[in-house]
Amino acid sequence: MTCKVLSLPGGENGRCTSRPTRDMKGWKEILNTSLGILQQGGVIGVPTDTIYGIACLAQNSQSISNIYNVKGRNGTKPLAICVGNVEDIYRYCRVNVPDQLLRDLLPGPVTLVMERSDRLNKELNPFTSLVGVRIPDHAFIRQLAEVCSEPLALTSANISSQESTLTVEEFRDLWPKLSLVVDGGPIGEHSSPECRLGSTVVDLSVPGKFTVIRDGCALTHTVDILSNSYGLLPNS
Repeated sequence: MTCKVLSLPGGENGRCTSRPTRDMKGWKEILNTSLGILQQGGVIGVPTDTIYGIACLAQNSQSISNIYNVKGRNGTKPLAICVGNVEDIYRYCRVNVPDQLLRDLLPGPVTLVMERSDRLNKELNPFTSLVGVRIPDHAFIRQLAEVCSEPLALTSANISSQESTLTVEEFRDLWPKLSLVVDGGPIGEHSSPECRLGSTVVDLSVPGKFTVIRDGCALTHTVDILSNSYGLLPNS
């Protein structure tokens, strides 16, 4: 099976935090191609603000099965969801923190874990009442989530337990299992180990408290906002 690889305009310069000022047609074509593949149940490789990921539609149960097959991952390990805007979080999560807290952290390299709402596909992480939600600071994946009109299920573009990836070439072994790879260029500094840590994962499901599940690449900044700006306490 041959996997199509499409290069984002402006991706050669690294992280696309904003839409390109040139070649908007090429950008939109890749966006529409990605949308069509996702709607058919496909799994695609995508850039984020931290590492490369693979994504599918979170509300499509067959797609969820497909993404686990790509990862070679145990079905009891949860998938995060990715949405385009803070407002979308309220559809799929039960939020018990101030709205401004969400906006101070997102978009950004943080996964916030909250109680899931009834709107979310019950076959996505059926073993837990919680779900992690991301809004990466990357224009393409945010816009993709917007045009899909539903959340993406998102996980890292690597075989489970292997190193995370910063270029599309680094997960070339997965290409035969993917329907499309969107090349957004290299992410971060390859020589820095911190670049491969992925997002900082924080559980906000207990009112007034937070639990760091994974340190990730933005721990200090995240804890500073939670503790010093909003007075949340570490949940020991």
